[in-house]
Amino acid sequence: MPYWRLSSFYLFYFASLGALLPYWSLYLQQRGFTALEIGELMAVLMATRIVAPNLWGWLGDRTGRRMTVVRLGALLAILSFGGVFLTRGYWELALVMFAFSFFWNAVLPQFETNTLVHLGEQHHRYSQIRLWGSIGFILAVVGLGALFDVTGPALLPVVLLCMFAAIWAASLTVPESGMARTTGGERPIGQVLRRPDVVALLVACLLMQASHGPYYTFFTIYMEDHGYTRTAIGQMWAIGVVAEVGLFLVMHRLLPRFGARGLLLASFALASLRWALTGLFPEVLWIVLPAQALHAASFGIYHAAAITLFHRHFAGRNHGRGQALYSSVTFGVGGALGAWYSGVLWDSAGPVVAFLSAAALAGVAFFIAQRWIGDERLSASG
Repeated sequence: MPYWRLSSFYLFYFASLGALLPYWSLYLQQRGFTALEIGELMAVLMATRIVAPNLWGWLGDRTGRRMTVVRLGALLAILSFGGVFLTRGYWELALVMFAFSFFWNAVLPQFETNTLVHLGEQHHRYSQIRLWGSIGFILAVVGLGALFDVTGPALLPVVLLCMFAAIWAASLTVPESGMARTTGGERPIGQVLRRPDVVALLVACLLMQASHGPYYTFFTIYMEDHGYTRTAIGQMWAIGVVAEVGLFLVMHRLLPRFGARGLLLASFALASLRWALTGLFPEVLWIVLPAQALHAASFGIYHAAAITLFHRHFAGRNHGRGQALYSSVTFGVGGALGAWYSGVLWDSAGPVVAFLSAAALAGVAFFIAQRWIGDERLSASG
C-alpha cells in the first residue's frame, strides 16, 4: 500500500480547505460583499457537489482509471480558479467559483475510493491515512491566521492557487488501485438506493452537513465580531482539528468495538451540543474551546463512520458512485443548504438563531438515524 503517497495527497488537499473554509468568507467580506452574498457564494462552492461527483464517479467506475479523473479534475481546478484574479463583481466571481468547484469537487470522492480499494479488507485503517489531511488543515489554518493578522486576507487567492498546484503534483505520484474486487453478487445501484436504511443514511448525512453551515460560513467573522484576533481564531479552528487527529489515531479501534451506526449517532448528538454552545456563548472562552474540540465528533467520528457505511452499502463496481453520492448529497445538497440558510438567518434573525437552527438539524439527523438505520453488526449490508 503506498501509504506516504496517499497521505501526501490528503495533506495538501485539506491544507487547501484549511485556507478556504475559515478565511474565504473573510476575503469576501473585505471585498465588500454582504452576509447574504457571502452565504450565496459559499453555497455555490457546495452546490456543484450535487452533480459533479456523480458525473466524475460514473466516469471513474466506467473506466476504472480513478486517478486519471483525479489528476484531470485537479488540473482544471487550478486553471479555472485563476479567474478569481480577473473578477470584479458578484456575478463574475460566482461564475468562477462555479467552474472551479465543478472540477475541484471531482477530486476527493474518486481519491477516497482509490484509497479504500488500496486498503482492501483493512478499510478500518482509513483514518490512519486521513489524519494527514487533518495535519495539513492545522498547519494552514494556524499559519494563515497569523499571516492575515499582519497582511489581511488579500493574499488568500495566491495561497490557494499554490495549494491547488500541490494537490495536482501529489496526485501524479499516486498509483491506480484498479477496480474494486467483486464477487459478482453486488446489488444494482438502483436497488441499493431503494432501501429504507440507505435513504435514511443519505437524509441524516445531508442534515448533518447542513448543520455545519453557520460554522463553515461565518465562524471566523462571528469570533472576530466578539473581539478575537485572527491568530486566535486560527488557533480555535486548529483545536478542533487537533482533536480530530487524536480521534483518527484510535478510530480503527472504535469502529470494530462500537460499530459505524453507534458512532454515527454519537456524532449527531455531540454536533447538536456543539452548535448550541457556539451560538450561545461566543464570549466565554472556556466554553468555546471545548465546543471546538467537539469537531472530533461532528466531523471526525461522523465522516469515518459515514464513509464506512457507504463503502459497505455500495459494493464492488458501485464503490465510486457510492462515494460520489455521499459527496453530492451531503457536502453538495447539505453544504449548499447550510451556507444558504446561514446567510439568510445571519442577516434576518442573527447569529444565535443561525447556530441554534444548526443544532436542531443535527438533532433531527440523530432521530432519523436512530429510527431507520439498523446495526450493521446484526445484519449484513450489501
